[in-house]
Amino acid sequence: MAGMGSGKYTELGLFLRSRRERIRPADVGLPTGPRRRVPGLRRDEVAQLAGASVDYYNELERGAGSQPSEQMIAALARALRLTADERDYLYHLADRPVPAHGSAASHVHPGMLDLLTRLTSTPAQVITDLHVTLVQNPLAVALLGDHSGFRGPRASFVHRWFTDPAARRLYPEADHAAQSRAFVADLRAAAARRDSKDTEAGSMISSLLATSQEFAALWADHDVAFRRNDRKRLNHPALGVIEVNCLNLFSEDGRQRLLWFTPAVGTDSADALDLLAVLGTQQITESTR
Repeated sequence: MAGMGSGKYTELGLFLRSRRERIRPADVGLPTGPRRRVPGLRRDEVAQLAGASVDYYNELERGAGSQPSEQMIAALARALRLTADERDYLYHLADRPVPAHGSAASHVHPGMLDLLTRLTSTPAQVITDLHVTLVQNPLAVALLGDHSGFRGPRASFVHRWFTDPAARRLYPEADHAAQSRAFVADLRAAAARRDSKDTEAGSMISSLLATSQEFAALWADHDVAFRRNDRKRLNHPALGVIEVNCLNLFSEDGRQRLLWFTPAVGTDSADALDLLAVLGTQQITESTR
């Protein structure tokens, strides 16, 4: 095809272009605009959605770029709303192994990704049942911090909660004990819901039993309870403590959850979240300069 490279990743570029051209801007929460010269999304729009530079994405479509990382492939799959099969094919074209289910590069449930795209005025994110963050909207990053850089066992917030003191800064110290108990009960419920042949949850539980006395003591209590709807207090470095309702929508298999945060009634959290939107926008603008 004219304009495409002849390098190792030519087929990858052709596939990206074919998927880009089938998507309408409204499908991914972008304005349609009065004049569009190309079918589907523009290259700069895909780059924006995937968190890549326009030049980098252009190189990928030309088939002339370097091998994309697994994280970039996952971001492109989400930006282009690929099905699970298409996502796996994209990894094949990039000569990358398909990540294990439940990792930070897992395929996001399409319905949840669509809802997340439409939640533009409230913090929201999609996580796995083991509390691995898959994707966050800008307000969730502003409220909770950017979770995209964690890999391996540390990708799970529950794992970090019991092994990394820095993770606990998100909650006031007075709430730590209650949060620990809730995390352990939720993890037991999630592990019970998984197939008996699944090793991911078991490996995580074994690791935490061996490294955290607190986790081991709570695990011995045998509490079982999914975290569905919580009212919680969150520490924000600029705005202080913000009290919110954390609402959950579970996928059919229970492996993924869409979380969104609303102001707790009877508090000044609504004003804080409004200000968070301003601070978050400023931070995002500054980080891209």
